[in-house]
Amino acid sequence: MAKARYHFNTKTLSFEELKVSVKHKLVKFISFFTSGMVLSAAIMLVVYSFIDSPKEKIMKRENAKLQLQYAILNDHMNQITAILANLQNRDDNIYRTIFEAEPIPDNIRKAGYGGTDRYKDIQGYENSDLMENTARKLDMISHQIYIQSKSFDEIVMLAKNKEKMLTCIPAIQPVKKTQCTIVSGFGYRIHPIYKTLRMHTGIDFAAKIGTPIYATGDGVVIDPKGNESGYGNVVVINHGYGYESLYGHMSKMIVKPGDKVKRGQVIGYVGSTGVSVAPHCHYEIIKNGKKIDPINFFFNDLSPEEYQKVIEQASRPSQSLS
Repeated sequence: MAKARYHFNTKTLSFEELKVSVKHKLVKFISFFTSGMVLSAAIMLVVYSFIDSPKEKIMKRENAKLQLQYAILNDHMNQITAILANLQNRDDNIYRTIFEAEPIPDNIRKAGYGGTDRYKDIQGYENSDLMENTARKLDMISHQIYIQSKSFDEIVMLAKNKEKMLTCIPAIQPVKKTQCTIVSGFGYRIHPIYKTLRMHTGIDFAAKIGTPIYATGDGVVIDPKGNESGYGNVVVINHGYGYESLYGHMSKMIVKPGDKVKRGQVIGYVGSTGVSVAPHCHYEIIKNGKKIDPINFFFNDLSPEEYQKVIEQASRPSQSLS
């Protein structure tokens, strides 16, 4: 039971019991309650501003671990990217070079993913940049691994066909080295008829009329397609893999377009037909439609010393025979 409260009445000079109305009590209660709520709210604001709750502490620890894991993941991906770059370099400059395949362009190897819609589900968060950059890097690595895998598939197929390719690519002299002399090589030479400096697109092997001329690689004899102009009796062989070989000024041809030939097979005989001033075999190599120096295709029947001698003979300034 609440204690009675009194106050001293100065008029009656006596103590009288203090009567408190219900309204006064209610106002006092509301005032007290409101003050308590305000004070509690202030205390809670201060506490939550400077002191983490147990849940916040757990979430912050988890975020810190997540950021650490992302950092470790990015570091691993950087290492994988470096290894992948090394594989790509070896693929383009060693493996594909060995098998004469074109390098894969960078715009294919490093093609990215367009737009931001791909990563919209991870945007709008505190660590969105970190997550998006990691996702992009992972997508890029996955793409490059896929391209590299397809490249290795191609290399495997080329390796399986390597033996066939090696038999097709020109690799010997068209005339036996004991039966001929190289008198003019690839490059600018004085034309024997016109006496002007012209590009000589092959090598001239001087030999006696009737000396056998051999196919320098496996292939199929094709129509000269206009190459017969000035070359007299001419044979052109398609070796595949972008290679063709041409043999000009023959006295006699013993193969015709459509015939399949093997390396070392006699295809005709040395002569001086067409625009020629002496018996010889004019020999050319065409790679992907471009005439290149045949001197680099005699490696099957020459020793290093003989090969060096042939290079010296072919590079001497001279007059061509055709």
